[in-house]
Amino acid sequence: MAEEVEPGKLEITDELIAERNDFIPGQTPEDMTPWMRPVVAGIDVLNLWVGRLACLLVLPIIAVMVIEVVSRKLFLAPTDYSFEYSRMLAGAMFMLGAGYALMRGVHIRADFIYRNWSKETQMTVDGLLYLAFYFPAMVFFLWVSFEYTSKAWVTWERSMDTAMMAPLAPARTAMPLCAFLLLLQGISELLKTLYEMSAERRRLFLIALPFYMFGLAIVFLATVYPDMIPLGDWLRGIAGGLGVGGLSQEGIGLVMIAVMLFSIFIGFPISFTLIFLAFVFGAWGFKAKMAFYLQTFQFNSTMLDEQLVAVPLFVFMGILMEKAGLMERLFTAIQLMFSRTRGALFVAVLFVSMIFAAATGIVGASVTILGIMAARTMNKSGYDVRLAAGTITAGGTLGILIPPSIMLVVMGPVLEVPVTELFQAAIIPGIMLAVLYMLYALVRCWINPDLGPILPVEDQPETSPYYALEFTSVFASLVVMIWLITLGIQGSFAGLFPFAGLVVPLAWVALMWAVYTWARKVRPGGFYYSDLWYEFFMGLVPPTTLIAFALGSILAGWATPAEAAACGAFGALLLSLAYNKLTWASFYDAMIKTLEITVLIMFLVAASNFFGAVFSRLGTPTMLTELLLAWELAPTMILIIIMALIFLLGWPLEWVPIVLIIVPILVPTLEALEINLTWFAILVAVNLQTAWLSPPVALSAYFLKGVVPEWDLKDIYLGMMQFMLIQLLGLVLIFSFPQIALWLPAYFAGQ
Repeated sequence: MAEEVEPGKLEITDELIAERNDFIPGQTPEDMTPWMRPVVAGIDVLNLWVGRLACLLVLPIIAVMVIEVVSRKLFLAPTDYSFEYSRMLAGAMFMLGAGYALMRGVHIRADFIYRNWSKETQMTVDGLLYLAFYFPAMVFFLWVSFEYTSKAWVTWERSMDTAMMAPLAPARTAMPLCAFLLLLQGISELLKTLYEMSAERRRLFLIALPFYMFGLAIVFLATVYPDMIPLGDWLRGIAGGLGVGGLSQEGIGLVMIAVMLFSIFIGFPISFTLIFLAFVFGAWGFKAKMAFYLQTFQFNSTMLDEQLVAVPLFVFMGILMEKAGLMERLFTAIQLMFSRTRGALFVAVLFVSMIFAAATGIVGASVTILGIMAARTMNKSGYDVRLAAGTITAGGTLGILIPPSIMLVVMGPVLEVPVTELFQAAIIPGIMLAVLYMLYALVRCWINPDLGPILPVEDQPETSPYYALEFTSVFASLVVMIWLITLGIQGSFAGLFPFAGLVVPLAWVALMWAVYTWARKVRPGGFYYSDLWYEFFMGLVPPTTLIAFALGSILAGWATPAEAAACGAFGALLLSLAYNKLTWASFYDAMIKTLEITVLIMFLVAASNFFGAVFSRLGTPTMLTELLLAWELAPTMILIIIMALIFLLGWPLEWVPIVLIIVPILVPTLEALEINLTWFAILVAVNLQTAWLSPPVALSAYFLKGVVPEWDLKDIYLGMMQFMLIQLLGLVLIFSFPQIALWLPAYFAGQ
């Protein structure tokens, strides 16, 4: 039953992970071949401890960035080392954790076909693809990254981004270490796939392995020493015999895209598929060595990208906010506030989903927690299952859009648009969609009261005779608090006294508390504030204040997204401690989950950057742009075609490969058509949000079904599709009226 599911035991990263391994590293099956057992156990334990140590790096990242913010704001003494250390530590964190992530099965797959195969077929395909894709890519990555890092040590290369000129060699050492750990873990994973096969198929693989290793060695030597083994000449001769030797570079790029789409749908981890394909098609299209150095350069650039430092910090902040248990308190309070209103639980779900979206930005976490909190009460109150399921899943998807959205953090560098601007552009569309959901649910309940009846009398809270005054005064005071926070962010209190922008809103909160306490004690004329308001404020004020100041500092330009994320993560840590919700076990769990999600996203960012660099070098994006422009279609029509393509791809794929693989291919066309990339980013975000609710994949349905098993999957689908239509309406509104997304960035820019 839904009420038996514990939020703390849920895995909120599953929305991006095809299959999480649940074995204990170091423990191998007793019936595994004797020589395999120590190899698998030793490699797994090694990467387990590397992962455990790598996840600790999130703490010094937070520390140096918080020190930077304090030093710059309080003492007007910015520190160069925080910028250098934070990005190097973040880069080392995701690189060193890559082997651990592979062991735990958290590299993203497009597995909607893969999961329908038998276990024997899955293992056979995995084994073949490890040999064909994985090991060649990792061998070359290890060789080139080691050479690249060695030169950095020999020359003691330094960063040119700050006056500190920090040495780059220590950070770059994470690349060959990453490749080595991945190569080792690949051996362990291959042996695990062999164990899962039938005895006869395992025997065939083992017979073929020596020949494979010899062939791989020949390919490696022919690439490194082409004069010794002219394998390239032989392959070009074979290509000529097949009639593809004279294919242009642009044509090779088209073949590259077709093979990529086919390959990722087989179900092998997308990152390694992209790396291998970029190697192969780069070697075919220009030179193998150039392709190898392109990979190292792109991985190095991803490691040192200061904007992407925000990814692990926002993830850590969201996980800690979830562990603090504030959302449950807030949901309970809001459902009691509206207990005499039809559809009260729909309002509660959507209100909480907006706060939770800003706290986590992870759809899986939002849908599962909302399902646990709301489903039991909705069932007890006789709510319509379809409308309830649609409300929960639609509210959960707001995490994609409402800042600080991890997807927008990743999309900013892809489109070369400041993340700050994307956050500004996403606020109004996110609120608009939440309001549309709420209006739809309430209107449906007004037309048919049976869809969302009022709560039973025994579940309604005790209130004063003047509940309307309670409600009005509380929300009026909240509006004033938000107004004061806004003024503080804008610097309107700067001339009063030091830190007035922070002190004035906090003083208003203290005044609200004093009035609340006085009214409960004196009860003038029988008026007092009910107990539910305490729960409401304890659930609302701490997280919203934290989010408001973190997000507000980004929007106002006080701090970079990474700095604000670090301060937000530090604040979330303090909140968890204040609410007595943080134990050493849960703290470590938060760090290890942060590592897993960070590796999942960042490794795919680096791999897709490499793939995109090869694709661009082949010249295919320019050719496609010229082809589209030659059709002489209106820019609006081309944009509609692009949105339709992204919507269709959103069914089988997650947002990560779409944003990192598909969107970069489209950028040259968008720039040629002079389409505003900030507006385009919000259209993509809303579009992908819609795809979360689109059968047949619609992962939101499975998250909800997992925590509310008594709800039929058919009813969940039908409920989601209602809200998918509302999302499409929101997409059309943003498409038709771009100022919905662009007005706020223009306002902050002073236009």
